[in-house]
Amino acid sequence: MPQTEPEIRDTDLDAAREIARLSAIMRALRDPDHGCPWDIEQDFASIAPYTIEEAYEVADAIAREDWPELRGELGDLLLQSVYHAQMAREAGHFDLAAVARAISDKMIARHPHVFGEEDRDRTAEEQTHAWEAIKAAERAGRAETGVLDGVALGLPALMRAAKLQKRAARVGFDWPQTAQVLDKLVEEAHELVEARDRLSPDEIEAEMGDLLFVMANLSRHLGVDPEVALRRSNDKFTRRFKYIENELHRRGKRPVESDLAEMDALWNEIRRAEKTPTEKLGY
Repeated sequence: MPQTEPEIRDTDLDAAREIARLSAIMRALRDPDHGCPWDIEQDFASIAPYTIEEAYEVADAIAREDWPELRGELGDLLLQSVYHAQMAREAGHFDLAAVARAISDKMIARHPHVFGEEDRDRTAEEQTHAWEAIKAAERAGRAETGVLDGVALGLPALMRAAKLQKRAARVGFDWPQTAQVLDKLVEEAHELVEARDRLSPDEIEAEMGDLLFVMANLSRHLGVDPEVALRRSNDKFTRRFKYIENELHRRGKRPVESDLAEMDALWNEIRRAEKTPTEKLGY
């Protein structure tokens, strides 16, 4: 039977008490007479970079499957919400209760198949379409009439590119086949290589931006999250370069005392080893 509100259990009340405690701690830290000078001086703009950083640290702990660390990182991220809510309360905008109420109301409204009368017997794809329709209606209610309205400016550039292209694709502004995206990628790469000697630094930057934008589009066509893909490549590069450093250290060297040929040989060594699961690298 559909429910309009979920049942609140004892564990929910425990969470509410701890969040209330955290809110009280933040209020004390921001107290103008007895609080922490650093916390008192902060504002939304100065705290925002920490909020973004904490979200990435949560993602990093998940990627490493470090569950004890994830607990701590989620706490740090929760603190960011409490921090912003406290500053908003001081400014007379809203408070933490309003934040929790707003997201609760949104989740109930976005899941009519759970909290309403709609049919729950949907595929994941059908539910995704329904979710997008609800979000479109919400954007219309906020007078966001443009197709690209509401795509946050503060997102990482690669992630924002993918979201912009996804929005445009919904109204048919998209290449119908992946091969066409690949052709465009080759075209942009050639333009950059051919023009690099006669373009200004600003123009080179613009051409590089075009190339990265097409790469994000190709990722979407292939069903890949470009931000996740690049993060994995960053991790792979870090892991392999650490292998190079370790091997050079065994030889009594530092990377600065080596040369490209030696380091490239070690790079190829770790590449081969990673493709051979039975081989143990000892690091």
